[in-house]
Amino acid sequence: MVPSEDAAPQLDVDQILADPGVRIVVCCGAGGVGKTTTAAALALRAAEHHGRRTVVLTIDPARRLAQSLGLTELDNTPRQVKGIDVESSGGELHAMMLDMKRTFDDVVLQHTDPTKAAEIFSNPFYQAMSSTFAGTQEYMAMEKLGQLHARGEWDLIVVDTPPSRSALDFLDAPARLSRFLDGRMLRLLLAPARSGGRSMFSLVTASFGMFSKVVQKVLGAQLLTDLSGFVAALDSMFGGFRQRAEQTYRILQARETAFLLIATPEPDAVREAAYFAGRLREERMPLAGLVLNRVHRLAVPELDAEQSRVAAERLTELGGHEATADVLRAHAALARQAVREQQVAARFTEAFPAVPAVSVTAQPADVHDVDGLRTIGAAISRP
Repeated sequence: MVPSEDAAPQLDVDQILADPGVRIVVCCGAGGVGKTTTAAALALRAAEHHGRRTVVLTIDPARRLAQSLGLTELDNTPRQVKGIDVESSGGELHAMMLDMKRTFDDVVLQHTDPTKAAEIFSNPFYQAMSSTFAGTQEYMAMEKLGQLHARGEWDLIVVDTPPSRSALDFLDAPARLSRFLDGRMLRLLLAPARSGGRSMFSLVTASFGMFSKVVQKVLGAQLLTDLSGFVAALDSMFGGFRQRAEQTYRILQARETAFLLIATPEPDAVREAAYFAGRLREERMPLAGLVLNRVHRLAVPELDAEQSRVAAERLTELGGHEATADVLRAHAALARQAVREQQVAARFTEAFPAVPAVSVTAQPADVHDVDGLRTIGAAISRP
């Protein structure tokens, strides 16, 4: 018996998008499952059908969102999308793409004086951390979400989470930052600067002297000097980093936020979605449902794979029906794929039977324009 994809409760996405109490929709899941397209389609539908002033924040470096929305470019500032159908609804759609370094720079400028900011910007360790360090992108995505929320300009913020190795990185970013700021080594490096020492090697004790020599030998004197300067320059900002991270985390736990898991009917994607659903439950974050993308359906569902195979073989034996036999073989292959996809999807449903779900039929071509986004939005939001 093949598990039915309808075993889960039906996800009503339109109800979420129309609810004025929902101010944030977070699309999350493994890489390559259609998060960016889904986020854009939801934001477009919220503006066109529900009259909401919406901004979609993407972290997709491929710039597919800009292309599909007819924009020449996206950057760290929301840009209004023109040419969409919002005359009757009164909604608006804006889009932006996270610039990790620019966001970090803006935080520094906002919370330090110009002299201190210039010192931080020139520090080699800051230059590396703000551009390439693992986890910085995820934290800055949280930082940008907090900024957008605090401005109060948007009825709805739709977030396309970073294409990380693990979808959990987005949720873990604030905790990782706190661990970094509270780390023993960082505190030791900061101690000399706080005590007014002229050098990071102005040692308070002999034991710390031994520690610093070991670290210097492992990391190199210049890197350690850069790190110490970076820590000292950012010391006054540490509390603000942590406080904002905690505030954004609380926002993600609030009822104004709705998490949507995005997956495809592939084992790795469904496994990641299930892992994320478990984590959201542990963290008491509002999981609204699962969107299963690129699902294959049969035009004639009552004709299964075995029946198609037998019929194709019979026609081949009779001769003169090659085209029909080929169609039947193609139908058999698609039927087998549909069964596999239902079985894979059922793993999530069995683990989380109360989580609503909706499936989106695989499209014949990649989505590359607003009409394509409307098609996806309609498929996700079907009653």
